[in-house]
Order: sequence, then structure tokens, then C-alpha cells
Amino acid sequence: MKKCVCCMLSITMGVLLAWTAVALAGEITVYTALDTDDVKVYVDTFQKEVPDVKVNIYRVSAGKLGAKIRAESQNPHHDIIWGWTISEMERPDIVPMIESYQPKGIEKIGSKFLDPSGNWFPTTGYFAALCINTDLLKASSLPMPASWQDLTDPVYKGHVVMPNPLDSGTGYLQVAAFVQTMGQEKAWQYLKGLDKNIAQYTSSGSKPCKLARDREFAIGITYAFAAVKIIDKFIEAGVDVPIELVIPSEGAGYELEVTALMKSSKNKADAKRFLDWLLSDTAINLYNELAAMNCITGTSRSKRAQQAHLPTDVSKVFAAVDLKKSARDKKTITVKWKLEIYDKREIR
Repeated sequence: MKKCVCCMLSITMGVLLAWTAVALAGEITVYTALDTDDVKVYVDTFQKEVPDVKVNIYRVSAGKLGAKIRAESQNPHHDIIWGWTISEMERPDIVPMIESYQPKGIEKIGSKFLDPSGNWFPTTGYFAALCINTDLLKASSLPMPASWQDLTDPVYKGHVVMPNPLDSGTGYLQVAAFVQTMGQEKAWQYLKGLDKNIAQYTSSGSKPCKLARDREFAIGITYAFAAVKIIDKFIEAGVDVPIELVIPSEGAGYELEVTALMKSSKNKADAKRFLDWLLSDTAINLYNELAAMNCITGTSRSKRAQQAHLPTDVSKVFAAVDLKKSARDKKTITVKWKLEIYDKREIR
């Protein structure tokens, strides 16, 4: 009898363990800083093609995502970091958490974008631009800005909105570009001059363009594709387009959106299926529609990008920036920006 009971218990435990393994096998958690609307398109498409893997998404801006990952470092809750900036992924406290994985289709990515260490891979990127409400400019008799330097002109005081580099990857990439291209002294002088004209700092990179769209401010420092999407919405509606995308003449700071597998992932098999899908033909077609910069070779501009007059080769408008240096310098730059600009602004 005892043998029979033990046998039944063993069978029951075996069934429970097998059921638990199956339950875990079909679920992954992904942390991302990609645009919320874009994430929904990607994940919905993935779920249609791979219905047996449930994807749980946690989405927040790049800087806030870093704070969460560091806070959970002793007990990570996610399997994948998806679409994060190099300036965050390459930070020395993050690199030890990620595991090298070369997804199927890695050869599709332009070699100049790849990480030599293989810790992460890029699929898309973004770059800074100005999102201008031309109606508001005219109403205030303001000239069209063509450069970063133009934005320090006192005539723009209270008309400019910018992402906060403490929270936003877009905000940080342009501040880092100023420091690298202008040099320390000139860059900080410039940023202090620019701050005098800033009406508010936002926590996301797309918000300044949305504020320009909503006629709250004339000029939003944003990322290019935020403006591209807004322009497309106006065109679809068949109405006049009050938004113009301007890439400042000195060049735009840029970032790659990179993805990595967590060493701590409890479901690496399904995590790798998601990573492989990111380089599938389906996903690549979506990048053409949803991103201003595609790291996949042989792709062309989307109709939306053409409508917004993005250049055919966007890399020609990039500022001369070392992305890994941006990563190494992030703490130093953001601390200095907070102390010398943001905190003093609060006092004012």
C-alpha cells in the first residue's frame, strides 16, 4: 500500500512539475524604452506569429528604465531588455547582467552598428530634431530656427520645450552630442544659454513634439520620428500640416536602440525566440514603417519618412558622436546638468 501511495505521489508531483515547466515556458517579461504605440504594434504582430509565447511588457523612458533595472539587480524580474540606448546598456553596472546572444539573422545588421563584444544587437535608432508648429511661429512673428545656436536667441524665450536628460534618452543624446562636438566649456555655456529659453523639460522624448502639435509651444526638441508620425496623421486627415521637421545644421545627436538577453532569464528558450523574431522579415518591414533609422542593410525609406522630408541617408546628418563614450560619460554629464542647470532653474 505504501509503495502504491508513494508511486501515486511521485506521478502527481511529476505531473505538477511538468505543468509548471510548460506554464513558465510560454511566458517572458520584456523591459523596453521604445515608443508605447510602436511596442504595441511589434508585440501584437509577434503574438500572431508566435501565439504560444506570452510577452509581458514593462515600458518606461530610457533613464527611468535604468533606475528600475539597477534597483532590481539582485533579483531581476525580466528576461530581455529591448530597444534601449547604448548609453544605458553600456554602463558598467548593466553590462555584467547581460548575456551574449547572436540571434538568427544577425548578418542582416550593418556591420558598423554591431557590438564587437556581442553583448547586444541593434535594430533601429533615432536622432534629435526640432518639431516646429509653423502656425504658432507666425502668430508670434518668430523666425524659423535652422540651427541649435538659433535656439539661444532671446526671441524664443518661453517657446521651446526639451526632454529632460535625466529621464529621457532623447534629452541625453543631444546633451552628450553638444559636449562631444563643442567641447566641455562651450557646451555648458551653450546649455545654460538654451535653458533661458526653455519653457519646460519633459520626461519623454516625444512629448515636446506632441506639445507643439497641440499648439502649447512653438518649438519642441524631440526625436525625428515623433515628428514624422505627427505629420503623417495630419496628412491622413486631409488637413493642412502645421508641423515642420527641422534637423539643425550643426548635426543631430543620435542613438541606437539595442536589445540584450538577461543572464538571469528563467526562460531563455522563449526569450531567444523573441530575439530571433526581431530580425525576421516581418519585424524588419515594421522597422521601415515605425523608425527613422533602420540598422538593417538594404532597406528603404518609408512613405511617411519621405512625406516629412527626411534625408535618404540619415547618417549624413548625424553629429560626430562616440556612442560608447556617451555611455561612459553619462553619470558625469547628467550629474553636472542637474547641478548646474536643472537645480538652479528650480531656484529661479
